[in-house]
Amino acid sequence: MSLHVDSYGSGAPLLLIHGWGMHGGMWGGITEQLAQNFQVMAVDLPGHGYSVGWDSSRHHHCVGMNPDLPIDVLVDQLSAQFTGPLNVCGWSLGGQIALRWALRHPQQVSRLVMVASTPCFVRRTDWPCAMAAETLAEFAAALQQNYAQTLRRFLALQVRGSEQERELLGTLRGALFSRGEPDLAALQSGLEILRDCDLRSALPEVKQATLVIAGERDTLTPPQAAQYLASHLLDARLAVIKGAAHAPFLSHPEEFMEHLMRFLHE
Repeated sequence: MSLHVDSYGSGAPLLLIHGWGMHGGMWGGITEQLAQNFQVMAVDLPGHGYSVGWDSSRHHHCVGMNPDLPIDVLVDQLSAQFTGPLNVCGWSLGGQIALRWALRHPQQVSRLVMVASTPCFVRRTDWPCAMAAETLAEFAAALQQNYAQTLRRFLALQVRGSEQERELLGTLRGALFSRGEPDLAALQSGLEILRDCDLRSALPEVKQATLVIAGERDTLTPPQAAQYLASHLLDARLAVIKGAAHAPFLSHPEEFMEHLMRFLHE
């Protein structure tokens, strides 16, 4: 299966992986800015944007793959399409996918950028800086009733507390279905990843230099999760953007670009 990819500019390859329910067009104006220095590739994950959904039966046909790890299905599909080495930047769920990719196929990932992401999205007894499991379960149940409305609710959570919150919400809502509605099965699989994936114990195994960018006011992936990430990776630095929530590249593009460009040019 081939994934839809928008490509801009030339130079060292930089792949952008979007978050849950989104698509590659959600990155806004930073793609054009980055394209002045890099070959920027913004992918639509399976079942999102212009990429068709993937068959869950593939879980059982991939040699050596645990059928209970849908994140590895995504990672292996990305690995097959982008042979690398390349810089990988993931937002939210895309950050978890990028992190798992760096662990599973380390030779393909040169540098890693995690934006508004976390090693563990759901709250656990030893992990308070996360979403309550009940809240995520409510999202999963609501998907069955009206998934377009559920996605719009999720957008409101992403911008809550951000500077220019209303304008930012309008931007996200305007772009959300610009490539059609995502596939329900893909949305459900994404929620399974967010519910089940806990990469905390694997963080010391990540060898790539990593930039962790967090929004100071992010309620979905709190800055404490980003601090944990940065402190448990071997070679990582943390940038917390004041006034930003879950989409700092849209709310504070200049500051976001400054951190990203400095890291990628090292």
